[in-house]
Amino acid sequence: MSFLHLLIVFPIFAVAIIPIIAKAVPRLHLGWAILAVPIFLFISFITFVPQISANETIAAAISWIPALDLHFAVYLDGLSLIFALLITGVGSLVVFYSIYYLSKERESLPHFYSYLMLFMGAMLGVVLTDNLMVLYLFWELTSVSSFLLIAFWYRRRKSQYGAQKSFLITVGGGIAMLMGFIMLQVMSGTTSIQEIISMRNSIQDHELFIPALVLILLGAFTKSAQFPFHIWLPDAMEAPTPVSAYLHSATMVKAGLFLVARFTPVFGGEATWFWLVSGVGIFTMFWGALFAMKQKDLKALLAYSTISQLGLIMSLFGLGSAALNGGADTDSVVYTTAIFVGLFHLVNHSTFKGALFMIVGIIDHGVGTRDIRKLGGLITLMPITFTLAVISSFSMAGMPPFNGFLSKEMFFTATLTATELSIFNMDTLGVVFPGLALIGSIFTFTYSTILVFRTFTGNYQREKLEKEPHEASIGLLISPIILCSLVVLLFFFPNQLSRFLLAPAMNGILPSYAGAEDFIPHIYAWHGFNTELFMTLGVVAGGFLLFKKYNLWKEVYDLFPSRISLDNGYRQILSISESTSNRFTNFYMTGFLRHYLFYIYAFLITVVGGTLFITGSFVLNTANDAPIGIYEALLVIIMGSAAVSILFTKSRMTATLLNGVLGYCIAIFFVLFRAPDLALTQLVVETVTTVLFLLCFYHLPEWSKEDRNLKVRIPKIIISASTGALTVLIALSVQGNRLFESISSYFEESYELAGGRNIVNTILGDFRALDTMLEVVVLFIAGIGVYTLIKVKAQDGGDSDERK
Repeated sequence: MSFLHLLIVFPIFAVAIIPIIAKAVPRLHLGWAILAVPIFLFISFITFVPQISANETIAAAISWIPALDLHFAVYLDGLSLIFALLITGVGSLVVFYSIYYLSKERESLPHFYSYLMLFMGAMLGVVLTDNLMVLYLFWELTSVSSFLLIAFWYRRRKSQYGAQKSFLITVGGGIAMLMGFIMLQVMSGTTSIQEIISMRNSIQDHELFIPALVLILLGAFTKSAQFPFHIWLPDAMEAPTPVSAYLHSATMVKAGLFLVARFTPVFGGEATWFWLVSGVGIFTMFWGALFAMKQKDLKALLAYSTISQLGLIMSLFGLGSAALNGGADTDSVVYTTAIFVGLFHLVNHSTFKGALFMIVGIIDHGVGTRDIRKLGGLITLMPITFTLAVISSFSMAGMPPFNGFLSKEMFFTATLTATELSIFNMDTLGVVFPGLALIGSIFTFTYSTILVFRTFTGNYQREKLEKEPHEASIGLLISPIILCSLVVLLFFFPNQLSRFLLAPAMNGILPSYAGAEDFIPHIYAWHGFNTELFMTLGVVAGGFLLFKKYNLWKEVYDLFPSRISLDNGYRQILSISESTSNRFTNFYMTGFLRHYLFYIYAFLITVVGGTLFITGSFVLNTANDAPIGIYEALLVIIMGSAAVSILFTKSRMTATLLNGVLGYCIAIFFVLFRAPDLALTQLVVETVTTVLFLLCFYHLPEWSKEDRNLKVRIPKIIISASTGALTVLIALSVQGNRLFESISSYFEESYELAGGRNIVNTILGDFRALDTMLEVVVLFIAGIGVYTLIKVKAQDGGDSDERK
């Protein structure tokens, strides 16, 4: 096991020891012990930076199921390193923040940190694995662990609903993604992602290429909350603030972005990929920004702003994928700038959005509400929080001197470039991208302004607050202070980030362009008086005007009634699914065993019999069958007569006796076939079961006239006869389709191999000894259980009122 493997399993291993730590040091806040895990992981990944920045990669694999090409393969390059640092770096700050946010007296901290570490390990597995199926395993583990984190306050109905909603949507997308992965494996013959990337030219003309592309994007869009799958993210805000700061700003929602970036070398340059990724992304940016402004809850506002920012990054990855449409010419290299900006803004977003979630948590912690209508005038009461809010909010709005300004300017450049190039007819449709980018950025500036000024300025409304406002403790402030410091530092020193992290990540996404001129753009804070600057001035002017005149135009949201919203559509689908399943369940769950047997055998006949008939698998070959003797024919006639008589009998006792005739006839067959030991076993079993049936049926009422009615029995007769016929046909077909040489010759040497003259005994006692031993153990355990129940009953003297 390599060091990278250990880094992935380390937080998962921590889950196992968290209960031990909690019991060992009950007075210590569990977060202090858990904090060592993400810090160790972050430092470990930092040590890889020199190696990765030199354009080296690290790969290792552990064989798992070689026959299925399943290996726990890991691959660390610039792209996976950026995500690993975000997962562990922001994770460290979130754990530290949670120590002061979550009370060890009121919260179940072992559960919280177990879920958090499980999620961290799953995310590291997603970004570091090089095997499709292992990636899917970790992908769904992120969905499960995020479900547990969102539902941490499980007594709240909104937490339950939000967790269920996120789980259903993301897991649904994950299943679609799995189908896409299987198609990729069919096309390439491998589950290694890097091998698939190297085979791009040989699989892009395959008929499954486009279906696999669409299915994989469904997984990415659902996880990264792209339109129309974004509806789960606002409801997920019911999770504790540390969870929101971690999952919904820096990690889980970025998994879809990672998936798109990782598979860009495979699907990039394909028109379907380009239009889906860039089109859905840019519209999601616009849609999320539009609806962020109408939110009354600060976390809901941040949720929609996250949707918008994720759409922005997704659109950049889509625009940049056009570079793979041709060679490394001047136009294509210009497109690679979009990929670079997407990576840059991905890092920037994690810093200012993580800080914003923590700031909102501080406000909620300090005043007892997140309702914007109740807030205002907190600037003098919470000055440090206000300062941090200004830095992070205006970075999100794209204002200097913050890192968001740099990536926002480059975003404008990328969208403007889309109108100048002819790839995929962008010369005619490309104007949509800068248009939506400008409108979405205006809305972004507006809701960023709302977040700051509606919360910290205006009238102070103490009567509407649940707590006396106060500045947060230094423990709660340290994490957002660190993130806000990065917001400022990245504005002044962006090219250091570019050199050591962004450039290697670019090589991972577009390896064929590595070394091309202007492949890695230089980041400038000032570009002169150009179109991007005038767009920024328009954003400020338009956003400030919308903020000041909000009451005049907010009625525009009435054009989107809740009854036709995507949320309502989801609820309707859920309601219809539940009611339909209830009606269907009530239809077949009658409480009668005979009905359940009817369904089971009808399904067996339809599926198995239909499949064998359609495929022509029924083959009757009697060439090697032994001749049928007179005694065998008589026994068959007797058994057939007894079986038919059971259908017309009027009492349970008669039916039981006739069923016994069938069993004893089988015992006689064993005698004729020279298997006396089997005949003896059959006689014993048949005698015991017949006696037990008689004892049980003695206490049951006789069959009613309705039960004896022939019309009631006809469906049962049909099912019984069909099941029997199917079983016989399958047995005869198996005998007539010998795909392999019989193993009977091996057992014929039982005396030489096992020292026994009876083949059956040697099979049970030697060749299948372990199986026989386990069967005996099962019977022994059952016997102990029966003995225990008898002893308990005898000691108790029957059920007492207390036990009832």
